Amino acid sequence: MNERVTRGVITLLVGAAIFCALAASPHKWNFSPTWAYRQLYWDGLLKTVSATGIAFVLGVSLGIGVALARLSRQLWVRHLGDLYVELVRGTPFLVQVMIAYFGIAPLIGVDNKFLVGTLALGAFAAAYIGEVIRAGIESVERGQFEAARSLGLSRTQTLVHVVLPQAVRRMIPPLTGELIALTKESSLLFAIGVMEMMSAARQTGADTYAHFEAYLVVAGLYLTLTIPLSLLARALERRLGSGTRTGVDLL
Repeated sequence: MNERVTRGVITLLVGAAIFCALAASPHKWNFSPTWAYRQLYWDGLLKTVSATGIAFVLGVSLGIGVALARLSRQLWVRHLGDLYVELVRGTPFLVQVMIAYFGIAPLIGVDNKFLVGTLALGAFAAAYIGEVIRAGIESVERGQFEAARSLGLSRTQTLVHVVLPQAVRRMIPPLTGELIALTKESSLLFAIGVMEMMSAARQTGADTYAHFEAYLVVAGLYLTLTIPLSLLARALERRLGSGTRTGVDLL
């Protein structure tokens, strides 16, 4: 059977099983209160997309610097890059956004919740994206670098014209994966009062007591964002890769 057909059938079966399980639940379903808050969900969706998009661009920009720092020949530069990655990856984003909003923002006179949350999200993403970029650069064969240097190209020219064009092809699929993860991490911005989708669900549940329905709607909205990105990542991986599987079937 065709792989796409098989995947489609399995997805339908899983969806049907979930629907039957929910239908058999003794819970009295009532989505009308949630529907009454549809504008709140729509505004939350726009905030989520905006925060994620801005944070991803910021994360890529800072991530390039982080990657280059970790690849630097200067020990102090390399150590600063290592320290940044370890500090960010070693602490939860919820803690980081709290520190950014309640600790750093008042010191610099910033009171915009969306701005602070988005910048914190971008700084968080930079540590992970920087590792993707560093790994992509290091994946290029050493001989490519040496051949370019032997032709008289500087380190910067070699990086820009030889290494990066090859590395970018390998970076795009994992970067798409980081975008998916960042979309879900943005849900933690509710902790500082940013009215994104999670905040919309919390407010809807608090006002109508329809907590289950409110969070089911949010789950569906997140899936509408992440599933297309997952499909895009898979398509890019096939297009930019060899087009064949190189892994081992375990079962």
